[in-house]
Amino acid sequence: MKYELKTTSGNARRGRLTFNRPKGEFHVETPAFMPVGTYGTVKGMTPEEVKATGAQIY
Repeated sequence: MKYELKTTSGNARRGRLTFNRPKGEFHVETPAFMPVGTYGTVKGMTPEEVKATGAQIY
């Protein structure tokens, strides 16, 4: 995992987390809203519905 700081404003920071995965790099822009879904709620959604939420991380 790598964090790259993009900009700052006072105490606020904007950046990018990079995760190295077997299928390639995965990026999450920060600050990030991370929705929390239980296994049951995500299991009840189709892959298209999960993707349509627009979240970068679950």
